[in-house]
Amino acid sequence: MDLYEKNGSIILKQPDFDLDETLDCGQAFRWVRTADNEYSGAFLNRPLVIRCLDKSDGVFEFCGTDEKTFLDVWLDYFDFDTDYSELKRRFSDDETLSKACAFAGGIRILKQDAWEALSSFIISQNNNIPRIKGIIGRLCKHYGGYPDIEQMKDETPDSLGFLRAGFRAKYLTDAVEKLRSGEVSLEKARTLPTDDARAELMKIKGVGPKVADCAMLFGLYRIDAFPKDVWVKRVMAEYYPNGLPDCVKGVEGIAQQYLFHYIRNLDSDKR
Repeated sequence: MDLYEKNGSIILKQPDFDLDETLDCGQAFRWVRTADNEYSGAFLNRPLVIRCLDKSDGVFEFCGTDEKTFLDVWLDYFDFDTDYSELKRRFSDDETLSKACAFAGGIRILKQDAWEALSSFIISQNNNIPRIKGIIGRLCKHYGGYPDIEQMKDETPDSLGFLRAGFRAKYLTDAVEKLRSGEVSLEKARTLPTDDARAELMKIKGVGPKVADCAMLFGLYRIDAFPKDVWVKRVMAEYYPNGLPDCVKGVEGIAQQYLFHYIRNLDSDKR
């Protein structure tokens, strides 16, 4: 890995990584575009500013972090140990996926905190990205960071009124209650067979297959999970009526991100 420390920041040369395609594609909601080629955000309430210094050469600055913290925290979070070039080569066996990878080749899966991902996608139901970010922003402001389930143990749907989250508030409190009691276990969902893990998360009120698969993919790094929203269902109907190609087996979730971004933007271009 080509990186070095400079003036309290890490400079990294990293192929197959694009800030817009990774941080603004609907998989995480705490990253904000603060300037051209710059985002600020947080993971486990650890803040970070990232700048792209050279897009053509894939050079990035991770501001305010040292090498040890980068290697201990951010390397894994951005999935930099996974060879996305090889994945895209593998996906190129399929015509549609080949086009999707060419369209947005800088997408990477973010390895998010399991509770934050689950609760974020509970909030995301029947919602748009600006409103999701607003709700999560109010939650973080209230608690001084993203709260864990112990911090939220006394919340009720009424006490969460400040979020302006509507019906989603009762789903959040149900998730907190079931995780704290052990009725639902994120750690079990991390290792159970995919269908069983999905069923485990769906014990929470308001968590259907799509939210469960998002929580598995983005919060538990279950890269075999394949969330299906309206865009992905459209991809499946139009391009894969007989199922996904063999080249995505075991990494369906990564393929999903390329397909999701491709079809959503392709449809937008047609309008």
